[in-house]
Amino acid sequence: MRSDEIRKLFLEFFKKKNHKILPSASLVPDDPQLLFTVAGMVPFKSIFWGKVDPVYTRIATCQKCLRTTDIENVGKTPRHHTFFEMLGNFSFGDYFKEEAIEWAWEFITQVLKIPEEKLWISVYEKDDEAYEIWRRIGVPTNKILKLGKEDNFWGPAGPTGPCGPDTEIFYDTGIEVPTFDGKEPNPANTEGRFVEIWNLVFTEFYQDEEGNLQPLKRKNIDTGAGLERLAAMMQKVYYNFDTDLFKPIIDTICNILNVRYKENEETDVSIRVIADHIRAITFLISDGVLPSNEGRGYVLRRILRRAARHGALLGAKRPFLYHIVSAVVEKMNSVYPEIKEKEEFVKKIVLGEEERFLQNLNRGIEIVHRIAKENNGVISGEDAFKMYDTYGFPIDILRDIAEENNYKLDVKGFEQYMEQQRKRGREAIGEIEFSKKTVYESLSIKTEFVGYEKMEEDSKILYIRTDDFVTEANDVDCEIILDKTPFYAEKGGQVSDKGVIKGDYGEFYVEYVYSPKEGIIVHKGKLKGKLKVGEVVKSKVDVDKRKATMRNHTATHLLHAALRKVLGNHVKQSGSLVAPEKLRFDFTHFAALTPEEIKEVEDIVNKEILKAQNVVIEEKTFEEAIKEGAIALFEEKYGDYVRVVKVGLFSEELCGGTHVANTGEIGLFKIISEGSVSAGVRRIEAITGLKSLDYLRNLEENWKLIKLELDANDSEVINKIKKFKSEIKEFENKLKEQVKKSINIESILKSSEEINSIRFNVLKFENMDTEALREIADRLIDKGLDLVVIFNKVGSKVIIIVKRKKDQERLHSGKIAKELAKELNGGGGGRPDFAQAGGKDASKIDKAIQKLRYILKEC
Repeated sequence: MRSDEIRKLFLEFFKKKNHKILPSASLVPDDPQLLFTVAGMVPFKSIFWGKVDPVYTRIATCQKCLRTTDIENVGKTPRHHTFFEMLGNFSFGDYFKEEAIEWAWEFITQVLKIPEEKLWISVYEKDDEAYEIWRRIGVPTNKILKLGKEDNFWGPAGPTGPCGPDTEIFYDTGIEVPTFDGKEPNPANTEGRFVEIWNLVFTEFYQDEEGNLQPLKRKNIDTGAGLERLAAMMQKVYYNFDTDLFKPIIDTICNILNVRYKENEETDVSIRVIADHIRAITFLISDGVLPSNEGRGYVLRRILRRAARHGALLGAKRPFLYHIVSAVVEKMNSVYPEIKEKEEFVKKIVLGEEERFLQNLNRGIEIVHRIAKENNGVISGEDAFKMYDTYGFPIDILRDIAEENNYKLDVKGFEQYMEQQRKRGREAIGEIEFSKKTVYESLSIKTEFVGYEKMEEDSKILYIRTDDFVTEANDVDCEIILDKTPFYAEKGGQVSDKGVIKGDYGEFYVEYVYSPKEGIIVHKGKLKGKLKVGEVVKSKVDVDKRKATMRNHTATHLLHAALRKVLGNHVKQSGSLVAPEKLRFDFTHFAALTPEEIKEVEDIVNKEILKAQNVVIEEKTFEEAIKEGAIALFEEKYGDYVRVVKVGLFSEELCGGTHVANTGEIGLFKIISEGSVSAGVRRIEAITGLKSLDYLRNLEENWKLIKLELDANDSEVINKIKKFKSEIKEFENKLKEQVKKSINIESILKSSEEINSIRFNVLKFENMDTEALREIADRLIDKGLDLVVIFNKVGSKVIIIVKRKKDQERLHSGKIAKELAKELNGGGGGRPDFAQAGGKDASKIDKAIQKLRYILKEC
């Protein structure tokens, strides 16, 4: 049975059991505690916690997931992966243990038709209920293992939170392996023979700070069945890599690299690593992650370079990974259409990263020889790890170089540094943690939001909170909950409204509005006078600020659509800020926008504004909206019905924010900045409405001042500036020449010193041209000095120049510069024969000179 059929059968099975089938969420979760979607339940974390009420009480998904905690095992074992698919069915306060267990057994034995004798069960040793359900449906008691908390109890992920027992279904592969206790093989006394194919978690408890378990008001079911494992079981293969999920990818790898699979274990490991990693790479980039040196981008870069390293071990001399992307797309795009849409973009990113890696690989070989030469043929564990971490240099290739050149390589030290990195990686990637509860979690009220239609409303105060909930408050900072409100709570990048809530005896100035729990809107601010619970008040939004925010929000939608037209459909929103003063829009793109591209984007947006098109807002089902082509953001949570914001045929997005009624209200749209946020993510800031007018007036005033200072009219300004620049350049050149002539090289040579047979000179200057100082260092070295060190004080900072004679190999300019910079609270370095560094504390120059003398004595 092929994997596509297994996936389809699973979802159809649970659809018949009245589950809502939802598409996979992004690999990038809306969760600050997680880098990636590491399990099928991640998109529903807030529901499990109780922060959000479920739209559907029964859900089933096939969720794409990514984990890298065991990346070093990928390729070496049958079932370790970075990217994988998790089939899951979920119940939120609906069915519980009996149905979950019975349906899992029904699917495995009746739909997939796995012989019951091939299956084993494990349960939590104290969960008699689950044990009895398994026994009642016909599983022999000798095949139901009662195991401890470490094996069959999930959570809490943090110190507190939801948790509960779980039960697992194992498949007996039948391979011969020794048992730990000499008894009949079972999942608890063997390793490798029995494969866990399904885990059913019963989240029925809440663990408090003291470790006590309290029953949850709403019990939930969270299950996970790995598609790769089910496919291996159904296709009767031991390795997941031998299933149809990987075979076309492996065939492509073998064809491109001219290698054979299943003939040599070392070769097979590399092939499996590449096959696994290219799936992760393709899906990560398709979901908006781009290579960088931090966060998600760092993990992607690490996966990509690991795959490229294994390609090098198989003899790859040129980029090859980007060719394999199409094999992944062809296999998976029917289920995940986003990878087909982004195919060419993914290839472009992968090719660029491969080219950089190969350059680093060649450069790395040179560095390895230099390190060995400087350290008497020894490559320390620290140096080996730096080569791996900085240049992506494989320890396998490093080992080969060491053997060929009789270098000593500290592999044990390297592994210690690697383990430290793995630990940091596990901490960075995080677990599925839940936030602590707020004081509002226990409230069962709902605040009606009327702010789409109204800017003011008569409301009733439901709650007032200072340090605690009170019935009335007087002249204090506090929080207020109303029965209905026109105030927009901060969400989706749009800042909250401000304004005032007026009562008979007090006025509450709203400074911030937020939603701590779905349905509850909290107003935070300052109270002047007195308000009390139950009082009817007048809630009034600051209209000018709201309208300015609405202009910027609708302009953000127009900007998004314009960027996709100009740059391509790979552009994906990566964050935004919509405020009254400006809008900020982060998006995925691999290069800075050219002036021409910025101009084109501005033109497109302003033309849409000038069309004065009505902004149409509709409510429809999520499926209808997506079929129409509306853009949905993975970061947002969508229910059954969604708000669709449309501007003609130009823009259509799902959005819960506030918008203008007509694009003509936006006024002039002007981009004021474009730059990089991180590798592969750009940021545009723009203004609209009266802010654009202020911006133009400011430019006009500055232009008038420039003309006044230059004593020029409009047509003369540029030529006068060019003339002044030319004169300044000429003056600077003359000044440099005068400075050079004023420095007496022979006099400096006479004042040189000698330590440890090293003839050197230390020079101190202030506000000197760096190029001129480099030339002075060159001349002094040419005159016979072994080392020249120059300190150039510029304000409170210092520039350090270090130059040595080329044959003076006892000295390393880069290391000397780095040590001296440390003394000045700075940093830097460079080549063995020349280096430049910087210091932040010019008062410590004399201390740095003492350090130099110490270094020379130790050479």
